[in-house]
Amino acid sequence: MRKINVMVVDDHPFFRQGLRDVLAAEQDLQIVGEASDGNEALQLIRELAPDVVVMDVNIPSLNGIQVTRKLRAEQSSANVVILTAYDDEEQVFHAIRAGASAYYPKDVTPDKLVTAIREVSHGRYVIGDLVMDEAQLAPWLLKETERFGAAAGDLGEEPFNPLSPREMEILQYITRGMSNKEIARRLGISHQTVKNHITAILHKLGVKDRTQAAVYTLRRGWVRLQDTQPQDNAPKT
Repeated sequence: MRKINVMVVDDHPFFRQGLRDVLAAEQDLQIVGEASDGNEALQLIRELAPDVVVMDVNIPSLNGIQVTRKLRAEQSSANVVILTAYDDEEQVFHAIRAGASAYYPKDVTPDKLVTAIREVSHGRYVIGDLVMDEAQLAPWLLKETERFGAAAGDLGEEPFNPLSPREMEILQYITRGMSNKEIARRLGISHQTVKNHITAILHKLGVKDRTQAAVYTLRRGWVRLQDTQPQDNAPKT
């Protein structure tokens, strides 16, 4: 049985010890490293390539959200479970949007945490009792973006956007879950033209499919929600 390699990041030795004790009791989990601050965590994650990182938000040098954001920018394969003393719905949204796969308050039960580690190691997302795959994450992100709001650049990222205005327009409709046929009808262009644009979008963003493109876009706040609402305007040519 292949074990899930886990790294623990927290600046309190007592809490790290508690996590080690919980995780060591599980036959399919293996602690491969631990860190007490953000910079140390980044370096060790790069070196050890853990499957899952269980990380506190409030750690020195770089906080847990900043570390998560950097890992995402580097396309790290590590899946992050954020732990925090603050159980706040808006902070959950910002953590997942930053690239985390799960978010829990520190009083989470050991059973729930272990289950979350197993789920995220398989590419799923866990928020409380909700378990989602990537296809389900996109509408969740869209709903939470509408609820809490998110503007481009509010993650402190480089605002560079490699897409053309037409590609951004199509990407907005993809994010809304519209099919190629629906997009073609809305924009007054051919189905093949839409397919060509989507191929270019996926290539420029370095993602594999429409779902990943939607998640990528929502996490960066590129989609202006008012521009993706149904309109009565005549289709563009």
